[in-house]
Amino acid sequence: MSTEIKHIFGWRVIDKSPAITHCVVCVAPHTSNWDFVVGHLACYRMGRRMHFLMKDSWFRGPLGALFRSMGGIPVNRSDSNGLTDYLASCFADNEHFTLVITPEGTRSANADWKTGFYRIVQKAGVPLLLAYLDYETKEVCVSEPFTISGDIDDDMLAIKYFFAQHKGKHPDSFAI
Repeated sequence: MSTEIKHIFGWRVIDKSPAITHCVVCVAPHTSNWDFVVGHLACYRMGRRMHFLMKDSWFRGPLGALFRSMGGIPVNRSDSNGLTDYLASCFADNEHFTLVITPEGTRSANADWKTGFYRIVQKAGVPLLLAYLDYETKEVCVSEPFTISGDIDDDMLAIKYFFAQHKGKHPDSFAI
């Protein structure tokens, strides 16, 4: 697979992913709201329309229409029943669907990562790509597909290892 390098606002955007129409992209470290801006611009530069999950309270008022137009999917954190099934159906019902998820679930240090992205990959049968935002090197990189084994504990260790050397905007807020 070829690596394509593009630039945006002083950041190198490295795309090692194949031309695929459906995937889940697991992004870390997530330590700042700026990650959304940098990540969204990088996806645009790579020619991918991303969909992302966001707390439903952000979708109230005029911001709701803006976030929806950008690919946002509101999530009620107190009732996430059926979310994996719903997202799997989004892959089935759309010709192109890229779902970007930050497994940390917060911008604060949290070594107990959420595994929903993993279950979505299993349920939808789509590739998993890993992507980092490294503020020290000013790089955004999307990996080749990561093949899940079905052993979530081993796979989560390997996924965390992939992200271990990268620095978020606030490095103290990143934990694996």
